Amino acid sequence: MEFFLGAFTAEWEQRRAALLHDRSLGRRKPDDDEERRRRASIAVRAGPVGAKPGSRLRAGGSWRPGTGRAGPFLERPMRARFEGLAAGGQPAVVKLASFGGSARLGAMINYVSRNGEVVAENECGDQLRGRDQLSAVGSEWDHLMKNRAESRDIGLFKIAVAEGGWRADDDLFGRAREIVKRGLGDRAFVFTVTARADGSGYDIDGVTVLRNSGGERLTADDKAAAIVQARMESAGADAVFRFTGYGNGTDYGTSHVRSLVAAHKGEVQDEQGRSIADAKQAGDLVQLEWRGQLHSRKPRDVMHLVLSARAGTDASAFREAARDFLGTQFAGHRYVFSLHDAASDPKTEETGGKRPHVHVHAIIAMRSDAGDRIETTIPAFREWRLTMAERARAHGINMEMTDRRDRASPPAYSKNQVRPMNMIGRTQHEGTSASAQRRYDTKRSDKDSFPRTPSSKAYARTAQQEWHSIGSSALLPTQKDFAGTQVIRFEAHPARAERKAVWQGQPSNSGPMTRPEFEAYERRVETALFHAARSLPPHEQDGFEEIAKAAREHVNVRRELVDMLEERGRNAGDALARSSRVNEREDEKLRWNNAVERHGFAAAEAANRHLVEIEQSRGAISRAEADNQDPGNVRAMKQELENQLIKTAELGAGGNSLIREVAEIDENLKNALRAVGRERLKAERERSPSGSEANEVTGLSVGSAPKAALTRVGDDQNRDADGQSTGQMAGSSGDKTKSDPAKHVPRLEELQREAAEQRAGDHDDRDR
Repeated sequence: MEFFLGAFTAEWEQRRAALLHDRSLGRRKPDDDEERRRRASIAVRAGPVGAKPGSRLRAGGSWRPGTGRAGPFLERPMRARFEGLAAGGQPAVVKLASFGGSARLGAMINYVSRNGEVVAENECGDQLRGRDQLSAVGSEWDHLMKNRAESRDIGLFKIAVAEGGWRADDDLFGRAREIVKRGLGDRAFVFTVTARADGSGYDIDGVTVLRNSGGERLTADDKAAAIVQARMESAGADAVFRFTGYGNGTDYGTSHVRSLVAAHKGEVQDEQGRSIADAKQAGDLVQLEWRGQLHSRKPRDVMHLVLSARAGTDASAFREAARDFLGTQFAGHRYVFSLHDAASDPKTEETGGKRPHVHVHAIIAMRSDAGDRIETTIPAFREWRLTMAERARAHGINMEMTDRRDRASPPAYSKNQVRPMNMIGRTQHEGTSASAQRRYDTKRSDKDSFPRTPSSKAYARTAQQEWHSIGSSALLPTQKDFAGTQVIRFEAHPARAERKAVWQGQPSNSGPMTRPEFEAYERRVETALFHAARSLPPHEQDGFEEIAKAAREHVNVRRELVDMLEERGRNAGDALARSSRVNEREDEKLRWNNAVERHGFAAAEAANRHLVEIEQSRGAISRAEADNQDPGNVRAMKQELENQLIKTAELGAGGNSLIREVAEIDENLKNALRAVGRERLKAERERSPSGSEANEVTGLSVGSAPKAALTRVGDDQNRDADGQSTGQMAGSSGDKTKSDPAKHVPRLEELQREAAEQRAGDHDDRDR
């Protein structure tokens, strides 16, 4: 059978296909594959050609052996990443959920495959269906497992005390606590006491930390129980001790302490005599006090990786992107993965299934067949996100790698700092402590947070500059708004760092300031003072007012200095301004010649006369509103502007292509042109009852000439109320285009009303 490697687009697919083809022809045996992997591992550890052993590429990328990527790691430029996010791109989410050993491998695979109901795929592209095929993974990966046992951190115990003659008012908890302390020593524990009905004694049930302050760890087996029993007998206690179970980590301890509290209705105490009355107190005890005493240890033979995308992302494309990511980033490692989306997930919402966002679960062997281990460092995580974003873009998903310093985002919370409260949709959590709750709330609300190390501060400053540059150069309003939002987030950063210096009367930049720099500095000072005033308690407000007054006085001094420098520069720049005006006149002449060449002299001259009138009216309205003139006078000026717009639109509807070109970027003129077009079309239909489509005035739509071709010349001071300049054509000397707008005066008011309605509709669309 003929075989074409070119039919496969990804490198890992070509390697897999070649391997399977060679095996089918008997050219390669399994032993050869093992040798090939080992040779590949040696090449990977050696690094790129010409590099010294163990060296790393620093310029433009970094080389990290053992990550499964056989090549230099190149960072995507910050500017490109930010532009992708501003254009609506989603962040690449690659989460390391957990580690596990051979004992948990089967449970982890069952979880990601929903107990065999969801198809899983391995590193060779084989689809695994049903529990039989999935259970075979454990035996295939067994040679990669170290089979290291988990540490025994928490023990369950029971003590039968043969002590009669006690009364109901006796302090059984106090007597029981002394017995437990004799046997367990200085270990932390909780317990409850149950008196026997026949009065022959009582039973103690409890949960204990197996490691004491000296490092001795009980194994919670019969041998450890004999040690505890001997200690109690040496102290004269008539009791029998035994362990009833053991487990690893805070999750195990929290579960059993809560079960003890629930079974005995809150009648539970700890070694200090404190009452543990409910599940929250039980969780806080284990999570906050016992955690540091456990010194818990778990095997790390496999890892559970989660790749996520936004709701609405194409599931098929994301599956392909995840497949390429795993094959590229973890080449040479064994793994299985499954895709979960709301449409195909068999798990119910109440139990955490059918999440609105598409995501992939992957179980990956930490050690490859060649013996290399996966690095789980911060640079490695960054590389994973970069690779995931790269593969997603290759499959049509707009995705970018993000760093929390890119947007001054707060740090993430760990799973040990929160407990889930609601699994439907996006899981809701609550913090296990007050500080954990604050961290959770800060992350969920996306409150700004700034780095503290010098390198991270430099990174944040660069990010702020890039966002500002993107906001200044972006063409689409959505991109400008997104970049502007990020700039606002960063503006609080220099204010915090600068606040102390400002209050002492020294700005962050003691050199000469330009007007824009001074205005930005003044805003930062006011922002710093505002936030400080809100954060100070009432009894410190008086002292703060003196500091604020001194800071504002210093700002005024800086303002006077800027004014003086501007006056000096204004005198020195008169000659330059005159030269600039000469150049401007040359540019106006060139634009006028271009307009005449493209539209004809008559059309350009006629359009220029009307556009100059509109520009002058807008300038007059702006000045009148700024001077707070009589509202009646302003309304009359606006009415005159409406009349001029209608007359200009009539000229454009009559065939003046330059006016239609100007209307492409002038919303008011565009609305008037549309209104005139509708009116003419209505009149045409009234004259032709048959409604012939051939007589429709289709040429009244706004022209499709590019905006760059529009000529705008004239007085720079004439600006419209919306901040847009329509332009002024130089050299107007007469109207050579025959047009009689007066014949439409009876319909003038209706046209004005329609134009106003059109503008209102466009404004509502922009608001939405």
